Amino acid sequence: MKQIMTTTKRTTTKRKSTTTKKPAAKKPSTPKVTLNETSRVDEILSAVSKQRTKAKKVEILQKYNENFLKSILIWNFDTSIKSDIPPGEVPLTASEDREVTGSSIRDEWDKFYNFVKGGNDSMNRLRKETMFINICEQLHPNEAEILILTKDKKLQDAYNITQEVVEEAFPDIQWGNRS
Repeated sequence: MKQIMTTTKRTTTKRKSTTTKKPAAKKPSTPKVTLNETSRVDEILSAVSKQRTKAKKVEILQKYNENFLKSILIWNFDTSIKSDIPPGEVPLTASEDREVTGSSIRDEWDKFYNFVKGGNDSMNRLRKETMFINICEQLHPNEAEILILTKDKKLQDAYNITQEVVEEAFPDIQWGNRS
């Protein structure tokens, strides 16, 4: 008698690896600010400040070749302009308590001559300071901060922008001899 041997096939399953691959770390992306013709000065200066090259900074500034922006930059960088508002902090109502009226530097820039020496010397000092505070309180808090930095000529401390960049962006600006 013949014996037939049969073999049974054993199946083996692969064990899953206990180590897991970590996904590659993503670099945090900075949100891209979309600027338009109604952008606030703080948005424009932030966009300029984020640029790495001088050419890109100049390009953004030239896109907003408007008097409201130039007036802030001239007041800040022109050494012949002296603020007639005392340096330092401005006594504003707390930002959560004040009512922002939707005013912007775009709307108020034509009053800035009152706040520099030689601009409106007939206005008394108390009136100038009160007017400055009222304007700051009506502005968006970021724009109010820009106005305060500008009166103290410290805009470049908060934004990565230099007079050299401004001069290249706006070659039509005449520097000096303003007081």
